Amino acid sequence: MCDTFVALPTATASGKIIFGKNSDREPNEAQALEYHPATEYQKGSVLLCTYLEIPQVPQTNAVLLSRPFWMWGAEIGANDKGVVIGNEAVWSKMPLVKQGRLTGMDLLRLGLERATTAETALETITELLTEYGQGGECGYQTKGMVYHNSFIIADPREAWVLETAGSLWVALRVKKTYSISNGLTIGEHYQYAHPDLIDTARKKGWLKKGQTFNFAHCYSDWFYTTFSGSRKRRSCTTQLLEKNYSKLDLKLAFSILRDHGRTDYRPDEHFLMNCICAHSANPVSRHSAQSTGSLVAELDPKLQEFWVTATSAPCTSIFKPYRFENGNLPDLGKQLGANYSPNSSWWRHERLHRTILGDFDARLSIIESERNKLEEYYLKQTAGKQAAEISAITSDAFNTADRVEADWLARLAEEPVKNQPRYYYRRYWKKQNSRSGLI
Repeated sequence: MCDTFVALPTATASGKIIFGKNSDREPNEAQALEYHPATEYQKGSVLLCTYLEIPQVPQTNAVLLSRPFWMWGAEIGANDKGVVIGNEAVWSKMPLVKQGRLTGMDLLRLGLERATTAETALETITELLTEYGQGGECGYQTKGMVYHNSFIIADPREAWVLETAGSLWVALRVKKTYSISNGLTIGEHYQYAHPDLIDTARKKGWLKKGQTFNFAHCYSDWFYTTFSGSRKRRSCTTQLLEKNYSKLDLKLAFSILRDHGRTDYRPDEHFLMNCICAHSANPVSRHSAQSTGSLVAELDPKLQEFWVTATSAPCTSIFKPYRFENGNLPDLGKQLGANYSPNSSWWRHERLHRTILGDFDARLSIIESERNKLEEYYLKQTAGKQAAEISAITSDAFNTADRVEADWLARLAEEPVKNQPRYYYRRYWKKQNSRSGLI
């Protein structure tokens, strides 16, 4: 489960487009932050995606990806042309295909590697969707998890929402702000659509005679859309975007991705996935509900800047700057997997995150002020800087975050527990820690 939003220049303080996404996956499904340079390929080359082999294109763009460690595709990403994409799992009335298709994450990465604008990324994804279809198991431990996908696609000049149902799709150009959260949202008005979209709904009886076609009403699956908590989370992001209209900046974008809905939030007290900053809590309704990676982008025709956690739980993480002029990312440690490794920065932070979960409100309050001050420092450091300077700032930010988080962990380990989580919640996390070797 995930949340993605975008705000166009009229809605932001800087007059630049701001994009943000939390990628919500299983708690032990480590997410790799990776840079892949632009590459040329020989004619006839093929590309193996997560489950399907397709022809490779002659040239790919450089890309920054936040990718679950076991799949080829990515949950969030950007390219060196200024295009950024986030995808969401959605469930529709169209059949699910469990094998031999492109996943939504594959489509996202292919769009970034092959397109130079938001609209050409939209065209790339819909053409691939028509030719190859979408599907395949998308859960790591949760076998049988198959879904369709929605996307927000942005570049420095515009943004699009793309929502799919099987091989069918519909696209809407964003006017001011927009957010998506695991449910179909496009209604009667849109710019582009698959030619068979309305006829299919009519033939299947989802569009009655005399009714006006509404994509979300016709194609949404009630059960999964309801129990994913998508409406509540989308309502939260929409309200926060409206509240901060024309004032939205990077700091506020970080805070949206960290939102828990209330100041006295406890992650052991709700059943559904109804918070933007998501923490797993039970194997039934909140297992695939851990925010395992986050990205915020500020896009301008002259400059595109990306802020990444490269760790789970944005509320316990530090957003760090990156520009494509930097090239390679700082060393984030060994190749990721589902098992704890002290040589992986993602897993080192995960020990901190799970320590905070043991007494959430009290322990988070200890680090929040320092976290915010560090981000404010790096926001000031990057302002107006050239590429050569940004590279050094990025390296410093990643190194400092790693050191500070180690200090926080040592400090919190000495703190007495003030409010112990409920038994079922402690049991759930004990099992996850045992599975990952993080004990």
